[in-house]
Amino acid sequence: MNSQRIGLIGATSLVGQLLLPRLVDEGYNIVAYTRKSIHVQPGSSIQWRSFESSPSHIAENIQYWICVAPIWVLPAHFELLESQGVHRIIVLSSTSRFGKLISKDVAERTLAQRLAEAEAKLQRWSDERKIELVILRPTLIYGRGLDTNVSEISRFILRFGFFPLLGQAQGLRQPIHADDVAQACVAALLHNDVSGRAFNLSGGETLPYKEMVERIFKAKGKKPRLFPVPLWVFGLAVAVLKLIPRYKHWSSAMAQRMNQDLVFDHSEATGAFGFRPRGFLLKLEDLPK
Repeated sequence: MNSQRIGLIGATSLVGQLLLPRLVDEGYNIVAYTRKSIHVQPGSSIQWRSFESSPSHIAENIQYWICVAPIWVLPAHFELLESQGVHRIIVLSSTSRFGKLISKDVAERTLAQRLAEAEAKLQRWSDERKIELVILRPTLIYGRGLDTNVSEISRFILRFGFFPLLGQAQGLRQPIHADDVAQACVAALLHNDVSGRAFNLSGGETLPYKEMVERIFKAKGKKPRLFPVPLWVFGLAVAVLKLIPRYKHWSSAMAQRMNQDLVFDHSEATGAFGFRPRGFLLKLEDLPK
């Protein structure tokens, strides 16, 4: 397998940044596609390509692909993938397609629908062209202080010194480290009996939302300061916070989910390609400074 070239879409994303060194260490030949401007160091084992400047008619014989960019961008690159001779592709989706499907927030329901539609479109495309497709759906991804989940909570704590909770905030969560997602991508790429299937990827530990936040405080060396507030107060606070660009995506629906279990079984992924994620053990490098 090491003699095969691997195409990577989303190499500059959080998961992509952790995936690249794994592939390099295994000796794979990597062709990384991006929209960003990349300064390539002399002697680098990674070949970078720009979507804008790489003509799709130039075949590079890249049969194996991993996409860790948002799943809905992939259909725009079907022509490129086909021109390169794609045979198998591993694609990241999200369990949000289930967890946000009945959200009271329109934007969240739209996201769930967008994920489901993208998965269906990819499945039709792969079936028609006999391409081996594997879809991986991670839960709440964290790591390197670059995620929009745990790191956002950490930034709020650093800025305001406390964190608000709705009620008891006992909804169960399974945070998954981005490096475990990267490892799953490589494992799924190598196993021949997983094509045409979709797998949920959850973290190795299930814990209440409140405890997850407490561990973020402790990882920063701070005593947890948690304040239960009613939903109407959350609504007012969110309306004010949305004026700050970093919090423009926040909604009262986020608070309501603090008491909703978002638990997904990853045993199928364990049986299929040995997926064994770590527990939620935060290190300083997992959080923003």
